[in-house]
Order: sequence, then structure tokens, then C-alpha cells
Amino acid sequence: MTDVLDELSRVVGRDHVISDADMRASYEVDWTGRWRGESTAVVRPADTSQVAGVVEVCARHGVPIVPQGGNTGLVGGSVPGKDRPVVLSLRRLTRVTEVDRTGGTVRVGAGCTLESVQEAVAGSGWQVGIDLASRASATIGGMVATNAGGTRVLRYGMTRRRVAGLEAVLASGEVVASLRGLAKDNTGYDLTGLMCGSEGTLGIVTEVMLQLVPAAPNRMVALIGLESLAAAVDLCSRLRSMLPSLEAVEYVSSECMDLVRNRTGMPLPFPGEHGAFLLVECAGARDPADEMLEAFSDLEAVAVGDDSVSSRRLWSYRESITESISERGVPRKLDLTLPLSNMAHFEERLEMQLADLAPKAELYLFGHLADGGLHVNLVDDLDHEDLTLDEAVFRLAAELGGSISAEHGIGRAKAPMLGLSRSQEEINTMQRIKQALDPDNILNPGVLFADGLCS
Repeated sequence: MTDVLDELSRVVGRDHVISDADMRASYEVDWTGRWRGESTAVVRPADTSQVAGVVEVCARHGVPIVPQGGNTGLVGGSVPGKDRPVVLSLRRLTRVTEVDRTGGTVRVGAGCTLESVQEAVAGSGWQVGIDLASRASATIGGMVATNAGGTRVLRYGMTRRRVAGLEAVLASGEVVASLRGLAKDNTGYDLTGLMCGSEGTLGIVTEVMLQLVPAAPNRMVALIGLESLAAAVDLCSRLRSMLPSLEAVEYVSSECMDLVRNRTGMPLPFPGEHGAFLLVECAGARDPADEMLEAFSDLEAVAVGDDSVSSRRLWSYRESITESISERGVPRKLDLTLPLSNMAHFEERLEMQLADLAPKAELYLFGHLADGGLHVNLVDDLDHEDLTLDEAVFRLAAELGGSISAEHGIGRAKAPMLGLSRSQEEINTMQRIKQALDPDNILNPGVLFADGLCS
């Protein structure tokens, strides 16, 4: 590989080809600690032309590539597999253009964190429309590659809906770009939409044009204590019909709330015992307080945040969950989606399933209730290489009409189980698209398709 590393150094500069094992280490493991591998080198290009140069060198030598942004994924899609690939880190691609205030768009480099883009557009009359708890580290390129969701999907949709255009490097080293930002452009295949959610298997996203949404300066947050997940689902359905300004509805199980409170010392903002909690946020050009208070008039356990300080305090109950779980051990983080009508049934069946398969497991449920997204977190003493428990949970979700991935993609973790959510005909079609754009299978091999490409 010496010749390859020398060529890569000529493309990006020797300081940005990292081959030392200790310096590579942080790029070779995901933040949960569950997924890890070994790379040949980490390469850090500065712009699209350097990304294309890196891909051209790797393609010529048959070296696989793993694109990586903030490495905040949960399914092993941005860490090396067993084939010692080059990790192509996009963190240096951080250019942000001035906001187009007329059209409500902004162009950003794939390495920009969501938080940095949110800050860049603040005060422009527009906002990003996507939000994640990992905003400080999740990058726009990674969010596009996985079609990330987050807490605002109810109102603004998944990342794909917020992408007005993008630029990407194909496996051949060619650059394709559609950055005009037109709302209407019926001129053939939607290559931008195809790249969104492809997890780096079809091309490497280097720049994104985001379609922003109007800023909503008036906000109100409420935390509500309820009897059960079933009661939370019923209330969620009611709020969706009553609150046109509804922007987020987050479910927090009592186990998650107890864990957060024990770790942080935060008191519950209302008395009583509760089996479930909803965090609700409304936002708009006008103050949503009156309509929210009317919607909550028959509820007993409600805490309201009507300014930035109190609102952040209420959000901290939700956004502290992930770190609190991680302190219990390396979790199985199983992201899935379900019809709302089957949420409570899933919880009941899951608890029965765990009693048989993993009686020592600690179960922590939370998620984006209004769009059906549920995060199943299991802390157990089982071998994390054994996916038997994961598969059982996903089979249950599929049986109840759900999907094995709500917003984090398939990665390596779920690739053997793709057939639970997609027919063989769909998988064959996706593989043919992969073959057409990456015939030598150098872009993220092992991600999405566990058994390689069909012949």
C-alpha cells in the first residue's frame, strides 16, 4: 500500500493521510463502541476536487472507501469493515455560502455540522428545519447519506425533503452536481433524491443545497406525564388535530426518565408517578401559548416552558437520554418505525420477548412518536457480535407493520436483515443501481447489502 499512500499524499498533502494506528483509532470505532474495524489509512481531503482525486486513486488500485462525516451513526455504516479500506473523512469540507434570503436556500459543505449551519442561518428569517440531539457533531453529508430524521420530521419531513440539490463524487471519480435549487425540474431521474439515504454506496456527497423553512420565533414547550405509552399515542393523535403549530412530539418512557433524573439530579417538574411522558413543542410566527394551553386544559401533569431557559430545561430530559444510557454500558441501539396503532402492542410484545431471550436486559424506549419512530435501547450481557436479539426485535417490528430502520439507515448492522423490510425484487433493483454506479463495489462495501452484489 505504500505506493497508494504516496499517491494519496500527493492529492491531499502528506499531513492529511493518517496511517499511524493510534491516530486512526478514533475513526475506526463508532461512538457507541459497538462497531469497530481497521483501516489502511484515514484521508482528509479539503474540497470536492481532492475527494475526486482520492476516489480516482483508490478505484485504480481497487482499494475500498468508507466515507465518514461526524461518525455519529448507529448501524456501523461509517466505520471500516474487515477489508481494511481507506476512511475518507469529509470533516474539512466546511464551506457555507451566504443565505439566499429570497429563495430560502444555503449551500454547505458535507463536513459542516448541523449546529454550525443552524448558527450560520440564524437571523436570516429562515431556519434549517432539521434538528438532532447530536447537532454539534452530526454532519450535513452524513445526514443526507442516511436521510436523517430527528425531532422535527412531523412538520418539516426527513432530510431528503430539505435537500434542494447536491454535489457528489461517483466511484469513477466523476463529479455530478445539481445545485440550482429549483422547486420544479422534471428533467429525468432524481439523482439528488437517489443519493439521499444511499449511505455512501452510490456516491460521496461533498456539497448540499438546503431548502430552509421560515423561522418560527415564538415557541412553547411542554412536558406531560401520562399513564402509559397507549395514553401517549392517544394524546399525540389528538394534539396533531388540535395544534397547527405542532413541531415536535417526543416520547420518553418512565425507565428513561428515571435514568436521566438519577444521572443529572433533575427533579420531575410535577408530582406523581407516571408510566410515560410526552415532550411537545409548538412554534410559529405567532405565540402558540393560547392554543397549547387549551389543548392541555384537561391534563393534570403538565410543565410548560415559555422562554428559552425553561424550554431548554424541559428538552434536557429528552436530550440527556442517550448519554445516560451509554453510562449503563455499550447499548444495542435499535432504531425502527411502527404504525402508531401498534406502538403499545409492540411494547407489550417486546417485554415478553425479552423475558425469554434476554431476561437480564435493561430496556429503554424513547422516540419521535408523531412519525412512528421508536428507539429501542437494550443494555445486556450478551455478545454484541451476536445479532440474534437484534433480529428478534426487528422481526417483531416487521410483523406489526413497521420497518427495521426509521432514520439511521441499514449500515452493516442491519444488512443481513434488509429482507424484513424490502422484497427480494426491491433488493435486486437496488443492487442493479449499485452495480451501474459502482461496478467494482469500492464505495462502502458491506453496507446495505450483506452478501455483496447480485450477478
